Amino acid sequence: MKRAVVLLSGGMDSAVTLALAREQGFTCHALSVAYGQRHASELQAAARVATMLGAVEHKIVDVDLRSIGGSALTADIAVPAHERVHAADEIPVTYVPARNTIMLSVALGWAEVLGANDIFCGVNAVDYSGYPDCRPAFIAAFEKLANLATKAGVEGHHLHVHAPLIALSKAGIVREGMRLGVDFSATVSCYRADSEGRGCGQCDACGLRAQGFADAGVADPTRYR
Repeated sequence: MKRAVVLLSGGMDSAVTLALAREQGFTCHALSVAYGQRHASELQAAARVATMLGAVEHKIVDVDLRSIGGSALTADIAVPAHERVHAADEIPVTYVPARNTIMLSVALGWAEVLGANDIFCGVNAVDYSGYPDCRPAFIAAFEKLANLATKAGVEGHHLHVHAPLIALSKAGIVREGMRLGVDFSATVSCYRADSEGRGCGQCDACGLRAQGFADAGVADPTRYR
């Protein structure tokens, strides 16, 4: 049995990542992190997606990143509306310091406990907000760290960090999700989603999501408030 830990935020990218891991024959243990994000309804979406896509287990781990702040998602900083910030420009205020490093570290710990050699995450370096921890170099560096810093790695059980969406456009992610039967209406991407998971239609995450459906020629099932 091939086991994998799949980071599951509740958004469209992580849902497609879970579906791809299942397609590749992995028994999937879904992991979500409650880090104090203002869009906490994504955790409810993650639970729906984990059930919908057949994860054998869904764990939510609490890591209080509000205690250090520094991001519009974890502090009293406004989430920009109608703003696109690309990788070549400044990093946006929605970047959460060290978030993916922390999440992958928690996933790595759980993978060791499970005896899993594979971790999946839904980071993307094409249609994204310019976060430094979504780049291929970061994923490669973390995989190297994982094999240096763990009992499993030292004993020769090579650990792999998979980022299957990293080179796909949002439209490509939508198409993959449709092929795999992902119900995107169950997912939440909005940085300002309300308690029912409805999107604002104005933040960067909503903009990227809507453009992905438009470019793929697929009707957008997102619920907006």
